[in-house]
Amino acid sequence: MPRERGEKVIATNRRARHDYSIEKTYEAGLVLTGTEVKSLRQGRANLTDGYAYIDAGEAFLDAVHIPEYSQGHWTNHAAKRVRKLLLHKDEIIKLSHAVSAGGYTLIPMKLYFSDGRAKVEIAVAKGKAEYDKRQTLRERQDKREAERAMRTRNRLGE
Repeated sequence: MPRERGEKVIATNRRARHDYSIEKTYEAGLVLTGTEVKSLRQGRANLTDGYAYIDAGEAFLDAVHIPEYSQGHWTNHAAKRVRKLLLHKDEIIKLSHAVSAGGYTLIPMKLYFSDGRAKVEIAVAKGKAEYDKRQTLRERQDKREAERAMRTRNRLGE
């Protein structure tokens, strides 16, 4: 029985939704060392530069920064090492087909503990062009202004 229940989010990749259009997400386990788990339990990680790739039928997570454990000693881990992802074989095949089709990449969206086990949410994403990013920002701003106008209108009408 796990020590913890539920989901505890450690890090999210907020920049990913701005830079990419997300097609589908997968949950994957992580192969970690002891000091990496302890550092994650302190709530320290950075996903902004991270990406995943498929090599020889296995999935790997690269460039995710998990800082060294503060009370660690010579057994401490490297902060930006390649970590193996734990996925089912059919999920790995689907991901490799999506990436090999072209235009898609695998990016980490969220790093969290689920019932005491470290998990990462991997997204199949397509990069946005600069005008798409501006269009998304404009739509978000228009929606916010419309909600604000409706709120003031409802307040005046009462």
